[in-house]
Amino acid sequence: MRVKKFQAATMPEAMKKVRTELGTDAVILNSKVKKSGGFLGLFKKDITEVIAAIDPSDEHQTKHETKPVERNEEPVSPLNPNLEIMEELKNLRSLIQNRKEAYPEKLEMAYQFLLGQEISEDVAGKTIERLLEKGGSLDDLAEVENLLRLELYESMKQKKFGKPAYDKKFIHLVGPTGVGKTTTLAKLAADAALNHQLKVGFITTDTYRIAAIDQLKTYAKILDIPLEVAYSMEDYKKAKDRFQDFDLVLVDTAGRNFRDPSFIHELQKMIDFDEESDNFLVLGLTSKFADMSEILEQFNDIPIHQLIFTKADETARKGNAVNMVLTHDVGVAYLTDGQNVPDDIKTASAMGLAREIMEGFANERSS
Repeated sequence: MRVKKFQAATMPEAMKKVRTELGTDAVILNSKVKKSGGFLGLFKKDITEVIAAIDPSDEHQTKHETKPVERNEEPVSPLNPNLEIMEELKNLRSLIQNRKEAYPEKLEMAYQFLLGQEISEDVAGKTIERLLEKGGSLDDLAEVENLLRLELYESMKQKKFGKPAYDKKFIHLVGPTGVGKTTTLAKLAADAALNHQLKVGFITTDTYRIAAIDQLKTYAKILDIPLEVAYSMEDYKKAKDRFQDFDLVLVDTAGRNFRDPSFIHELQKMIDFDEESDNFLVLGLTSKFADMSEILEQFNDIPIHQLIFTKADETARKGNAVNMVLTHDVGVAYLTDGQNVPDDIKTASAMGLAREIMEGFANERSS
C-alpha cells in the first residue's frame, strides 16, 4: 500500500491533489483541519490535511513515471516506504484510541449517533470537542441532545440558508442527472406565481432529453407560464429579451455527468451566468458525500450561490447536507421531499437541519 499526506487550503483542493497523484481509486484514511503558517503565533490559516492510500496494483502509472512533488505535500520516504506507512497507521490508531478515551460515555454515544447520521468523522469530532470545551451538564441524554442541536446550529448559522425573497431576476438550476431539477423548478415557479404573485417565465436548455422538455411544457401549461427552449447561447439571449418585463425567469439545465469538465464548459457556452442570477446546485441527499464534493468542485468556474437538496424523503440521514455546509462553506436554499408540486418543498434553515439530524437521539439511546 502506498500512503501519502496532502495539504491544501480547502477539502476540494486536497481531493483534487489526491486524485491527481494517486488516482480515483485512492482511499481516504483520515482528514482534518489544522492551523499553519502565521507570524509569532498570529495570523495562522486553516489548512486541510488528508491522508490517502492506494494499492500499487490500482495505480494507473508506469514504474518509471514520476510526478513533481508540490511544496505543501509530504511524500512517502522513497528510502523506506514501509516505515512511513506503519508510522501513519500507528498515528491513526492513536488518534482513534485517544478520542475514545477522551469522550465521556454520553458524548461517545452522541459521536456514534452523528456518524450514524452520516456526519463525517471530522465534523462529528469537532462538534463533540466544542461541547467538551464549553463544559456544562453532559450526563443527561436529553440535555446532550439539546446541546448538540444548538452546537450544530451555531456552526451553520453564519452560512446563507433559505431564500425568503426572489431578489434576482434569473434562477439557474444546475446539477447531475436524476436529482429532480425540473420538478424542483416547477415547485419554485408555483410558489413564486401563486404565493408571491410574480410574473414568471421558463427557459430550458435541456435539449438532450425530449422527455425533459415535455415535462416542463406540462408544468408550464398547468401553471400558465410561458416556456422558451434554448438550443444555443443565441437562443438563450433571445429568451431573456422576451422575458425582459417578467419578475422572475427560472432556467432548467441538462443533467449531465459533471465529473467531466467538458460539460461545465458546455454549460458556460449555453448560459450567461451573470450578476442578475442566482445559481443553485441541485444534489440528491441519497448521494455520497464524496460524490457531492466532487460535483461541487467541478463548478469552480461557475458561481454557485447555494445548494438545493432533493430526495429528503428517500433517506432518514441528512448528515451529508451538514457535511457539505461545513466542509465547503456553502449555504442551502431549499429541501424537497417528494414529487408533489408545489407542496413538497421547504425553505432550508440551519436550525431546521440541526433538528432533523438530532431527532430521536435521546429516545433511541435511553430505550
